[in-house]
Amino acid sequence: MGSQGRSGPPGNGGPGEGEGGEARKLQEGRVARGKRRKGKGKGKARAGQGGRGSGAEGKPGPQTAKEAAGPGADAGARACPREEAEGGRSVEEGARGIVKGVEGSAGAGKEAQGREYGKKEEWRVRARRREGARPGRAQGRGGQAWADIAGTGVAMAAAAGEEEEEEEAARESAARPAAGPALWRLPEELLLLICSYLDMRALGRLAQVCRWLRRFTSCDLLWRRIARASLNSGFTRLGTDLQMPWMQLEDDSLYISQANFILAYQFRPDGASLNRRPLGVFAGHDEDVCHFVLANSHIVSAGGDGKIGIHKIHSTFTVKYSAHEQEVNCVDCKGGIIVSGSRDRTAKVWPLASGRLGQCLHTIQTEDRVWSIAISPLLSSFVTGTACCGHFSPLRIWDLNSGQLMTHLGSDFPPGAGVLDVMYESPFTLLSCGYDTYVRYWDLRTSVRKCVMEWEEPHDSTLYCLQTDGNHLLATGSSYYGVVRLWDRRQRACLHAFPLTSTPLSSPVYCLRLTTKHLYAALSYNLHVLDFQNP
Repeated sequence: MGSQGRSGPPGNGGPGEGEGGEARKLQEGRVARGKRRKGKGKGKARAGQGGRGSGAEGKPGPQTAKEAAGPGADAGARACPREEAEGGRSVEEGARGIVKGVEGSAGAGKEAQGREYGKKEEWRVRARRREGARPGRAQGRGGQAWADIAGTGVAMAAAAGEEEEEEEAARESAARPAAGPALWRLPEELLLLICSYLDMRALGRLAQVCRWLRRFTSCDLLWRRIARASLNSGFTRLGTDLQMPWMQLEDDSLYISQANFILAYQFRPDGASLNRRPLGVFAGHDEDVCHFVLANSHIVSAGGDGKIGIHKIHSTFTVKYSAHEQEVNCVDCKGGIIVSGSRDRTAKVWPLASGRLGQCLHTIQTEDRVWSIAISPLLSSFVTGTACCGHFSPLRIWDLNSGQLMTHLGSDFPPGAGVLDVMYESPFTLLSCGYDTYVRYWDLRTSVRKCVMEWEEPHDSTLYCLQTDGNHLLATGSSYYGVVRLWDRRQRACLHAFPLTSTPLSSPVYCLRLTTKHLYAALSYNLHVLDFQNP
């Protein structure tokens, strides 16, 4: 059993074959003879424990020789042939360590050393077993078994993948039309790319061809672009940095205020975009323009400097005059008459005639700040909308010729329900909105105490402005996140909402203008347009 002993061929013999096996048998016989020479009783029991024997009577168990070999030799016996091919020396060394432990059973110190040595050798054998278990180093029958198991697993996985592919191909062939244009037999990714260029009408028609195309055209990837185009607030930005703007439309031009200027832009043929260069720039106020109207080829503007400006559209003629002690919040002009309302709690009537500009015809003490004003189409009266800080209605109608109060509208306004926008729709009907989040429709022929119809802003936001097409469509602009809402006046629920801003850029909708084809919305930093023809 020299250190050069080697085990037998790994494919032909078990663990006991070769020189290493013969050495192990010799050691087992020597251990058995040593135990028989020991006395009976406790001394023999101690010798049995040192040699890993069994039984309280001192007799060795039926497998005394095998147990005497200890864990190291047992692990070596269980090792597969590939381990013997690699580490025959390790088996021999393990047996040698077990023998040392048996011979030292007379002394407790030698017995402990033998056991420790045997454990170390056992761990070495286990480490070699793990190293030999790698598929690349598998040898003999054990390696062949490992290769067989791995090959079986790979074959099963490949067979399962082939079955899934066959099932998928069968489903695809069953779903797709058997006959038809070659376009249908293209890969699905390529078909998605081709169909992404279709509009919603073409996709709808394609879905009616067959069941497979109906399923295919319902893919979210095809409709995501169309949905974003329809739900991108519906609006397109036209400008920036408007600062509390007001705007008016006339023919193919749009007039919009920007700080203390009024700019005129011409629409492009599509009506949804503007030429970058303005047609004209109208200045004259020392502070921001709060409001302006177009009348008789003139621009009548109200400024934060307390002045009213008169600008001729097709010339450079500009006149401004002091009108109020504080900023002029609103102005209207019809039939050569100008009415203005101010924060100084007054409303005034002015002539537009060139020879009488700046001559006040009437001064009306409203006892409240005036936020909105409008002249009746009959040119006989005008209505003021105030802040509703007193014990009277914020909507009051005044005689245009005498300046006397004619009537007030409503009787159930809560305190602070100021009216920010009011407009006549006909000589006897008008619309109002403001801080109390309601749009109210008034008919002077039926009652002045109660409105005919009202619509409530669902998110409890202040309504800054409103517009109507004169029929059933109503548009409102709110204070939070620039939300524009469309209403059908025949029902109370909102038809559609368009949020035009996000939290970092929240802005009220200061002004709306509505045509049969477009809706324009002015925010503090840009202008949006909703195109009804191309949603």
